[in-house]
Amino acid sequence: MKSFLKITALSAAATLCLTATPLQADLVVLQYHHVDDSTPRSTSTSPSLFRKQLKLVDQLGLEVAPLLPATRAALKGEGPESNQVAITFDDAYESVYHTAAPLLAELSLPYTIFVNTEAVGSHGYMTWQQLAKLKDTGLATIANHSADHGHLARKPDESQEHWKQRVTQSLDQAQSALNRKLNQAVPMFAYPYGEFDQALEQKLADRDWLGFGQHSGAIGPYSHGTRLPRFPMADAYGQIKNLRDKLKSKAFPVPADELPDGVIDSNPPTLTFALGDELSRQRLTCFASGFGRIDIDVEGQQVSVQAPDAISSRRFRYNCTHPAGNGSYYWLSQQWLNLAAPED
Repeated sequence: MKSFLKITALSAAATLCLTATPLQADLVVLQYHHVDDSTPRSTSTSPSLFRKQLKLVDQLGLEVAPLLPATRAALKGEGPESNQVAITFDDAYESVYHTAAPLLAELSLPYTIFVNTEAVGSHGYMTWQQLAKLKDTGLATIANHSADHGHLARKPDESQEHWKQRVTQSLDQAQSALNRKLNQAVPMFAYPYGEFDQALEQKLADRDWLGFGQHSGAIGPYSHGTRLPRFPMADAYGQIKNLRDKLKSKAFPVPADELPDGVIDSNPPTLTFALGDELSRQRLTCFASGFGRIDIDVEGQQVSVQAPDAISSRRFRYNCTHPAGNGSYYWLSQQWLNLAAPED
């Protein structure tokens, strides 16, 4: 991660803010795919739940902000006194146009749609005309989600040269299409499937793009510009009983550029980080996908966590939380990518 020269300023900001007040406001980004009752449950939010989620944001008095300026401010520690929220949609599904966008327009709430450009106009997806109409409202920002929605991390049997060519084409063709069709080419990218590795992060850093994943947590000065978290809001993850904690969460006080590359070389992997002055071992809780709560080992100021057994899924996470005051939690999510597992 130290090689990300063009994002040095963001890493420096994270280091400088290690002494920041634990009550500092951060940015919480919500991630949606479909907003529909009839689409696949794993990636769908029911319209009724979507309305309830927006209502809770309003009840908590949280501002819904445009993603790009809010992310830049959060990384610099220049956000407002209370957490902000940003709303994002991946893939530009039709239900966003027909269901989510009208409600957001009624409430005058900004949002971002990350588009895999080769799918535009195909069955179930928005057309370029629909995307243009949403963009022209002034509420929607249309951003890059790759050309083909491929798995962009380098495959185990893929040559370096082929990977570079494949990824460069997917990133830049999509950006060119957005600029050509919509006259909009913002410096933001959402990783397909939330998958990334250090080399792919470097591709974004070379372009001065912000990179958003699908691991959870808030964005603040401890975050890193090419591995930014979002909270998935599908029905299984976005229920109201747990949403308040997510909306009030804080960026975990460990610089994200000091966390490991997500591609595993052993299974289960080990996550190690410094406990820091703001955290207590007794109040730290960690979880692993499929296992629930897992043990925490501490030696000096170093914390190590590891799932009790190998995990067979392609993508999984270790999540750690710690009270941050005023009923909020520091929230860390380390995404792991098992390249030995089949692609979706």
